[in-house]
Amino acid sequence: MMEIAASPGYSPARSITIQIATWNVNSLRARMSHVLDWLRARQPDVLLLQELKGTEFPALAFQELGYHSEAVTQKSYNGVAILSRSPIQTFSTALPGDGEDSHARYLEVETAGLRVVNIYLPNGNPIGTEKFEYKLRWMDRLMEPMRQWIRADLPVVIGGDFNVIPEDIDCHKPESWMRDALFQPETRARYRAMLAMGYVDAFRALHPDEKSFTFWDYFRQAFEHNRGIRIDHFLLTPAVAARLEACAIDRSPRALEKPSDHTPVVLTLRDPG
Repeated sequence: MMEIAASPGYSPARSITIQIATWNVNSLRARMSHVLDWLRARQPDVLLLQELKGTEFPALAFQELGYHSEAVTQKSYNGVAILSRSPIQTFSTALPGDGEDSHARYLEVETAGLRVVNIYLPNGNPIGTEKFEYKLRWMDRLMEPMRQWIRADLPVVIGGDFNVIPEDIDCHKPESWMRDALFQPETRARYRAMLAMGYVDAFRALHPDEKSFTFWDYFRQAFEHNRGIRIDHFLLTPAVAARLEACAIDRSPRALEKPSDHTPVVLTLRDPG
């Protein structure tokens, strides 16, 4: 078993808190041992996984570690899953608004007393193509249920790979991303519109001036030189933001052999009771 070193700002789950993590694993089959080792070491209450890249989901392996699971899979591409120590009630396995959209990018459940939504938002590259238009439409569709949750004052956590670089501080070198779909004005404006509804970016709320990243390209030693971007986020409704205690980026899995190009983000919430 590979040893994963503890990262600053991270504390094991405690009885008075709930910890929810998100991680784009860039192929669960390729990174299964990393995920299992990380779960044993960190023991989050809930884990959101994105980019599973396969139709087979190893629910039994997670069950042996004490996790219920729900997954939406797709051959070779996309795929999202939620693991939880608490029972899971599934509300939706597809983002509303387009019955012909077959991409496995959305999973909405209730677990641990929260509405938990796992998203793998489209990348959108290259700009000027249907892929970019699909990204913008997907974000517009996502904002519809987000408005409903705000109106209903539900305790909602939206986590996952948003494929959005919200601000210049969220990338090593802004000029390198000017022609990328993740950095376009239309993309960033939609993310700001989500915040304007009342959602809270958990990491940025606690670390307003910190330049930290969740993704580093495999090329040109990007991780070693910390040339990255922050695109994995947690957005919280006000009911959940009031319980926000910590949000930390755990860089240690990115330093392992054959890692995902993303690394986990861990959200810590105080128990409402």
